[in-house]
Amino acid sequence: MAARLKRVNREIAECKRDAAAKITIELVDDSPFHVIGAFDGPEGTPYEGGRFQVDVVVPPQYPFQPFKIKFITKVYHPNVASRSGAICLNILKDDWSPVLTLRSTLISLQSMLSSPEPDDPQDPEVATHYLTSPDSFNDTARYWTQLYARGSESSANNDTGGTRSVADAAGMAGIERVHVDRFEGMGFEGLKVVEVLRRLNYRGANVEKLADDRIVQELRK
Repeated sequence: MAARLKRVNREIAECKRDAAAKITIELVDDSPFHVIGAFDGPEGTPYEGGRFQVDVVVPPQYPFQPFKIKFITKVYHPNVASRSGAICLNILKDDWSPVLTLRSTLISLQSMLSSPEPDDPQDPEVATHYLTSPDSFNDTARYWTQLYARGSESSANNDTGGTRSVADAAGMAGIERVHVDRFEGMGFEGLKVVEVLRRLNYRGANVEKLADDRIVQELRK
């Protein structure tokens, strides 16, 4: 217990000393074994300009078991669950090593935002979007970054309990509003249209592959 506490405190101090990495650490309930880490979105990616928070729990078996980490900030990424923030990253599972630290783990998460692994996704729907319509994916990821990861307004938007407009829902799903408008014009409710188009991956080249009859059939269910 003493050795584990000493190591964790040393790793927290290491994060605070590394000003270049711009990593911040906040204790939860004054416990070094439960912290909130934060880092910037990588430059040149849809996450640039965002500040991303993760919940980090240090297990009793640390450093022989990995940290338990999930995103607090909502992020649109194949390896992060859109709803829960759960993460699919090898070093948090089979590739964990006791030589890894809190700082190196958070930097790996930051790097993961730059290098999605859609073939081993945490969110298969987002991975499909990434693989089939990369430009639309980037636009959607950028929209989520603006909505959820930029300052106090973004923090408020992390509360998904409120009612969203059709425009917001379409932006979050990466669905072009013109497509939503077309099916709304047929008498279908806007948010349901967004949900169906999202589920069917009505994006990019897939738009031409999906017949209107198929969409209408799903909307009528």
